[in-house]
Amino acid sequence: MNLDPDTCYRAVSARDARFDGRFFVGVTSTGVYCRPVCRVKTPMKKNCRFFVSAAAAEAAGFRPCLRCRPELAPGNASVDANARLAQAAAGMIETEGLNGSGVEAIARRLGVSGRHLRRVFEGEFGVAPIDFLQTQRLLLAKRLLTDTRLRVTEVALASGFGSLRRFHALFRSRYRLNPRELRRTVGRAAQPDALAFELAYRPPYDWEGLCAFLAQRTIGGVEAIEEGRYRRTVRIDEGETRHVGWIEVRPAGRKPVLRVRVSASLAKAIPALLARVRHLMDLACHPDEVASALGPLAARHPGCRVPGAFDGYEVAVRAILGQQVSVASARTLATRFAERFGASVDTPFASLTTLFPAAGDVADVRAGAIARLGVIGARARSILALSKAASSGRVALRPGADVETTLAQLEALPGIGDWTAQYIAMRALAWPDAFPASDLGVLRALREKSPKRAAAAAERWRPWRAYAVMHLWRNGGGG
Repeated sequence: MNLDPDTCYRAVSARDARFDGRFFVGVTSTGVYCRPVCRVKTPMKKNCRFFVSAAAAEAAGFRPCLRCRPELAPGNASVDANARLAQAAAGMIETEGLNGSGVEAIARRLGVSGRHLRRVFEGEFGVAPIDFLQTQRLLLAKRLLTDTRLRVTEVALASGFGSLRRFHALFRSRYRLNPRELRRTVGRAAQPDALAFELAYRPPYDWEGLCAFLAQRTIGGVEAIEEGRYRRTVRIDEGETRHVGWIEVRPAGRKPVLRVRVSASLAKAIPALLARVRHLMDLACHPDEVASALGPLAARHPGCRVPGAFDGYEVAVRAILGQQVSVASARTLATRFAERFGASVDTPFASLTTLFPAAGDVADVRAGAIARLGVIGARARSILALSKAASSGRVALRPGADVETTLAQLEALPGIGDWTAQYIAMRALAWPDAFPASDLGVLRALREKSPKRAAAAAERWRPWRAYAVMHLWRNGGGG
């Protein structure tokens, strides 16, 4: 984004939610930086400096506002190659840190050189990756101190700090508070058996539509839509450690945030957990840009989102199970699959009993064991091939993975064609321009019989064709 000072100041003056998370404003008279939607008195323009990221604002010496809380700002979706590369790296840094292996390891995973990644990253966020990591850890610690009852030592560890002394020193030098002072200042806490967070989005947000989509596809024992809330079991693997528990997501009424309750057992996996919720709920979307591109198609359902994936492997398995069968049949097969290969988990909800298996849990089973669930043999072999590819790391089923490379890798696996690969790209890879042209619901909605003609008709919706698919499905069914 080009940070034109006049445009940015107008957005700050209007508290325009469309710009929330797209830039931050540092106020020289207070030394504080804010989101554009902050409700404090609008500062004088001569006292404002604008930054592309929270990390850039902190690198310039500003500390985060305690009122608008920059750590709550929504993210940014993009189809620009460099922006997606930088955001993919940022996502890895937020959820995994640098793990002692540095930027070069992340660059290798993204298929680029370390030099190129540093250049693109600094162009997108205004700081080097290591500075971005430091800010993200501090902002996460600030959030945990504000929103949970975790002890300060637990906050430091959950935020990625290996040393409590280092955490205290950096927090005080950057924010001019020690951690305990912040907790006394804010005075809020979650229930003792759960952690509570708020995740912001840019309105409008079609929560009812997203829930309706997920409700038709919930995997029994793993997910549930109850009382207008999305609930699911959670398994997050970090190295040799497996974190398990549950989450609950619901809207917050008039406030443009989703409220997330997290079982206390997941406290040490918060960065990865919140990143997955943002992805699943498509919180980085810019609905005004999508609506502008889709025109009349989007008018009936403003704020329609593309449901992502809490677990890319889970969605990929479900896509294979959904080949040429109804949504209800695919749901039944996915439930059997989870019951057979997943593990049990204790939750406070009767509907949540099972963890969906990881790719590594399935990679060594025989195709016949999958087929006995009622899965056609060819699809059972596809799931087994996918499980082996995903567990070995040959195929990355996560946002930020190179789309063209991953599509080619998926279609090289037995039984995976264009429809399945595009569906996986749409949900697991968060690719906003995915378009399964052969989908029956898409063809019905477009009144077409030819996938080639359907793809040609969809050209006018680039680069947001995945959102067009969601609107077409609302009209014609499918998915």
